[in-house]
Amino acid sequence: MSLHKTPDFDITVKLSGLTLQNPVIPASGCFGYGQELREFYDIDMLGSFSFKGTTLHPRFGNELPRVAECAAGMLNSVGLQNPGIDAVVERELPRLRAVFHQPLIANIGGFSVEEYAACCEKITQCEQVGIIELNISCPNVHGGGLAFGAEPDCAARVTEACKRVVTKPLYVKLSPNVTDIAAVARAVEAAGADGLSLINTLLGMRVDLKTRGPVLANVMGGLSGPAVFPVALRMVWQVYEATKIPIIGMGGVSSARDVIEMMLAGASAVQVGTANLIDPYACKKIIEALPLEMEKLGITKLRDVVGGGH
Repeated sequence: MSLHKTPDFDITVKLSGLTLQNPVIPASGCFGYGQELREFYDIDMLGSFSFKGTTLHPRFGNELPRVAECAAGMLNSVGLQNPGIDAVVERELPRLRAVFHQPLIANIGGFSVEEYAACCEKITQCEQVGIIELNISCPNVHGGGLAFGAEPDCAARVTEACKRVVTKPLYVKLSPNVTDIAAVARAVEAAGADGLSLINTLLGMRVDLKTRGPVLANVMGGLSGPAVFPVALRMVWQVYEATKIPIIGMGGVSSARDVIEMMLAGASAVQVGTANLIDPYACKKIIEALPLEMEKLGITKLRDVVGGGH
């Protein structure tokens, strides 16, 4: 019996004209460019994956330490470490072509509107890329250091600039560190976004009781893991009601039941992040468990449940 699609349980999903063999997508930053996890299992079984956040120029990232543990999750302040867009196009994607044949999601970061657009123009030409995902949680160096996604107008401007140069569906990854995530979602939809990804990490920190100073060198970092799942679910629910474009939901997803719950809230597909760092087989196990959970819940076609909670 195939776990991807059977006569009884269809786990395929659709995103902006693309058909994915299942809704499970490793999240950016938790799967690199696929080379490490392919040693554990056949990553071609995934619906897609969002590769490491990529910027115009190579970045070493933030100073160490940049990871901290906490109850039901973790904090990271990696700082977009990556080899730069040219190295990804020339080296990483050709290496990946041998082991992954599904449409890729290209996660793109930047520190100015021009940088975002330049990266998008390069990556949209890559045949392997099915969707471009804009990470608008990056600090805007021309806007006082606030994240591009911190307010609707700024989010709309970067979306418009990138939409002009891409030929692939453009999804905007929203930050939860805002007053009204639905307002930002509506703004990027009006600016031409084809879809949305949410949520990115929540801002948090830890203090070392021995040194009495912050654990992370950058002081604050992004909180991810099971602790954020109820927040992510609430925001997916709100954005589904506020917009009409597809949503990729993420934030603390670690089981097949979480995937179905996120889809009921409005997600058409689901990204899995921190769970991959705890168990490298996490996505494989979730995909294999989906038909079993569907049978328990009386679901025949998984994509029929999208937004069913509403």
